[in-house]
Amino acid sequence: MSSLRSSSSVSGRKNNREIRMDDATSAKNEVQNIHVTQGGCEASASEATVLVTILGSCVCTCLCDQEAKVGGMNHFLLPDASFDNSGQLRYGLHAMELLINGVLKLGGRRHRLQAKLFGGAMMNARLGTIGRANAAFALRFLESEGIACTGQSLGGTRARRIRFWPASGRAQ
Repeated sequence: MSSLRSSSSVSGRKNNREIRMDDATSAKNEVQNIHVTQGGCEASASEATVLVTILGSCVCTCLCDQEAKVGGMNHFLLPDASFDNSGQLRYGLHAMELLINGVLKLGGRRHRLQAKLFGGAMMNARLGTIGRANAAFALRFLESEGIACTGQSLGGTRARRIRFWPASGRAQ
């Protein structure tokens, strides 16, 4: 079973989705914040969608086809099974494949995909080099798949809160 979900219109708060009205009289100004949790993956073609996550040693990839106005985000915990042997949703390879396929299903074209990478921090010594390994995996994967990495904030010792607008490719 896949953890990828495409965005849809909802109201209030449901699961990890939250709706905020910027202008209560206009549905056009509705902003849907979708929280991408560890091991999660989301894709959207909605200009009103913002994908949000919090990262430490984990890495998220924000992927976008700006011409088709579609994109998505994943959040993976480990580069591969050499660090752990639990569910595959935790691993970079599976998370990257889910993300690419999700964006392509919404109308993205592989040759136009652009990525931004975030996370991979060393939050404490007990976690060792997991953050660095996650970041290295993500960069290697994008290079091997011919996907341009147009921005990154990787490494360091602090957590990051990422907001990504999949239809435009904007991240902060």
